Amino acid sequence: MTERKNIAIIGAGLVGSLLSLYLAKRGHTIDLYERRPDQRKFAEGGGRSINLALSDRGWRALRGIGIEEEVRRVAVPMHGRMMHDEQGKLSFLPYGKEGQFIYSVSRAGLNVALINLAEQQQNISLHFNRQLIDLDVRKNELHLHNKAKEEVEKIKPDILFGADGAYSAVRGEMHKRELYDYSQSYLEYGYKELTIPPAADGGWLLEKNALHIWPRGNYMMIALPNIDGSFTCTLFFPHKGELSFESIKNQNHLFKFFLDNFADAVPLMPDLAQEYFANPIGSLVTIKCFPWSYDGRAMLIGDAAHAVVPFYGQGMNAGFEDITVLDQLLDNFDGNWQKLFETFEQERKPDADAIADLAVLNFIEMRDKVADPRFLLRKKIEANINEQYPDKWIPLYSMVTFSDLPYSYALETGRKQDEIMALVMPHVQVPEDYQKPEVQELLQKLLVEEERLKPFRK
Repeated sequence: MTERKNIAIIGAGLVGSLLSLYLAKRGHTIDLYERRPDQRKFAEGGGRSINLALSDRGWRALRGIGIEEEVRRVAVPMHGRMMHDEQGKLSFLPYGKEGQFIYSVSRAGLNVALINLAEQQQNISLHFNRQLIDLDVRKNELHLHNKAKEEVEKIKPDILFGADGAYSAVRGEMHKRELYDYSQSYLEYGYKELTIPPAADGGWLLEKNALHIWPRGNYMMIALPNIDGSFTCTLFFPHKGELSFESIKNQNHLFKFFLDNFADAVPLMPDLAQEYFANPIGSLVTIKCFPWSYDGRAMLIGDAAHAVVPFYGQGMNAGFEDITVLDQLLDNFDGNWQKLFETFEQERKPDADAIADLAVLNFIEMRDKVADPRFLLRKKIEANINEQYPDKWIPLYSMVTFSDLPYSYALETGRKQDEIMALVMPHVQVPEDYQKPEVQELLQKLLVEEERLKPFRK
């Protein structure tokens, strides 16, 4: 048995709340601090939260605390991408094999479920309206502003976790010391959240079980289904330029842009102008840093350690997988927190960097390529290869979304798959060309004789 610790977690979002449950299960005493008010008391008027795409890595973490089935009841399965072209014509691209789905789930709803579960644990204490204003990481001494009482509280936990998101205050203090690597990079795009409300009968005005995409080359809109029949839409749009958030200054500009580009969606969005001009523009940032820990006392986790853009739907899933990996290391924990943290960050850092790169690449795919017939043909050919050589070829999207293979392995294997497809696709003009002798011979040579794709070995 290892010594039970007093652990403080800064950030009661998705990752912080889930982490508190995993650590409490191992007998530690947890204080969970959140700078915002208790969202369970302020559900109304707080704004709609952007939807999350929950996939296998996230489900695995939820399964570990027994909340999987509860979440499935309020999640909407999405079987694939439904593309909308400029004329409103639809085309569907499945995500994986039959039975492989991602799920649309409310960020706020999932967070509330986790906080409710945390509140039920005797060894977890919740503290809202507490903003970190100072941290001495060498002593693990924190000063928190209690915004409800307008006073400063001082705490000194045994162990500190920073789960306070992309703009982490904990990381802000940690990276002041020497030999700390930190980078942030913004896309030239922002995003704005919009809504397609439910039909009059409470149903869905678009296909319910799909992630809808309006790909337009330099920008795009997506829509994810909600359990109440609505869709949460997100417009990804340049900050500046001829067509950009900067250029749309009034309703006339807005409706002209939408009618030119998303005409089939406009009749479904009665509050388009009101929402567009009222809702803020979000930024899209990738953050990489290292090390994530300090002296066995403090550790960053989730977005605080590795914020990614949302285009692979893996931000939350990657944060949840952090917890799964940490929990596995705790199975053989000898009480040395510094060794634990260093092992964790060394194992996890390559995968965090990989999913950050994959997310940016998938933005290009969603924005530009999903409307390209050659891209769609390639996806069909890849599905054929997977069916013929299941032990040799797992499509990149499936590796990321429907497996627990390391993100770094998926990224490297995906690059090798690109090289192979560059050799195969010149021989393919229609799906039936897959059976051509030269295609089959080439695949036999590349996958069997040369073994260009190596199976994962841990």
